[in-house]
Amino acid sequence: MSTEVSATRRRGKEGLTANGSSEDLFDGLKKEENRNQEEQEIPPSEDKRETYSDSAPVEQPSMLASLNPRWRNWWIRGMFSLVMIGGFSVIVYLGPFALILLIQCIQIKCYHEIISIGHKKYEKYNLPWFRSLSWYFLGCANFFFYGESITDYFNGNPDPQVDDASEEVVKTYITYHRLISYSLYLIGFILFVLNLKKEHYKVQFSLFGWTHVTLLIVVTQSHLIMQTLFEGLIWFFLPVSMVICNDIFAYIFGFFFGRTPLIKLSPKKTWEGFIGGGVTTVIYGWLISYFMCQYQYFICPVVFSGSITDFKTTCQPSSLYKLTAFTIPAPVKYLLGFGGLTQDEVWLYPMQFHSIVLSLFSSLIAPFGGFFASGFKRAFKVKDFGDTIPGHGGLVDRFDCQFLMATFVYVYHSTFIRAPQPHKVLQQVLSLKPEHQLNIYKELKSSLLRRGIL
Repeated sequence: MSTEVSATRRRGKEGLTANGSSEDLFDGLKKEENRNQEEQEIPPSEDKRETYSDSAPVEQPSMLASLNPRWRNWWIRGMFSLVMIGGFSVIVYLGPFALILLIQCIQIKCYHEIISIGHKKYEKYNLPWFRSLSWYFLGCANFFFYGESITDYFNGNPDPQVDDASEEVVKTYITYHRLISYSLYLIGFILFVLNLKKEHYKVQFSLFGWTHVTLLIVVTQSHLIMQTLFEGLIWFFLPVSMVICNDIFAYIFGFFFGRTPLIKLSPKKTWEGFIGGGVTTVIYGWLISYFMCQYQYFICPVVFSGSITDFKTTCQPSSLYKLTAFTIPAPVKYLLGFGGLTQDEVWLYPMQFHSIVLSLFSSLIAPFGGFFASGFKRAFKVKDFGDTIPGHGGLVDRFDCQFLMATFVYVYHSTFIRAPQPHKVLQQVLSLKPEHQLNIYKELKSSLLRRGIL
């Protein structure tokens, strides 16, 4: 080893007189000496271990990794779609309380994904308390909306299983929850004002608006979903599953037959997928509503019984969920005659006709919630709202259409379906003082006598 170094030094000295510099020479000598020292210091065992590591066989790619990206995405989306549908079916089977927990978890995660985009965009400003105040306002909004639900469904619960102490707590909460909700919001509002920075006024107010718009989109919709859920599980499951059905079959038809772009905001969406998903959703809604109308579990209003986790889903079905004979229109009867069908009437559930309206909305209008979300992502240069679901993105990417659908179902049900419910009227009467209840009884009795009912 010393002989090689000496030879190198001699060559270096000869080269120095020709065209080199002394600094380059000594740097080269120093590097070579260090390399020789490292080779001497490596133990034989470590050297062998490195050799073995380099020659280890490379792991073979999985079956999905060997597919082209288009089909790989197809299988990943398909597998996780089946998992989500299975999990959703189990939660529906577990009942209203499990569904409420599911709605709440989805709400929190969707809120987190939207707020995180704003936080990342303005993270460089190091704004104080932005994320903390965003979560605080979410808590305030939920406190208010859940209080409204409790007012509707717990007020004066006539079930004898409710003890006096619990009833008193509920009554106190009902009486003061709006005042408490407003006070909590004021605290957050004051904290926001106190944390304003002169150099960041515009950004801070932008994020304040960002937070409130997110609350309006996410929390309000989840509240409306729960309101329709209490009217009967069919008003929750039917529209939610319609959006899921439309999303799945629009993707399938678009994957295999898609040729014509639908909208520039979503280049992958096609007219073939849009039409195929719409037709399939109408058929699905007609069939699944026929099935659900046969079970009280789906059609009866949800009534609390004894505790927050105990619900009743039994009732006397309304005419909406009873088989009714409908006369077949003459043009339809004429067409059916070519198939040998000569019947004059058909037995159907009236709810099936409402399902057509819901399915048309979920196919024609609800997808614009997805287009809106696509425009939002393009504006902030993000591919997905998150990576919660492999192959699908974040939860907002899956539930963007549900937001529009939730509002429509609530408005539609309130306008055309909802009627005064006796158990809610009784709840309100029983929440009054005894003397007021007695006055109502006397007035009701006299009214019934005058009309000859008694």
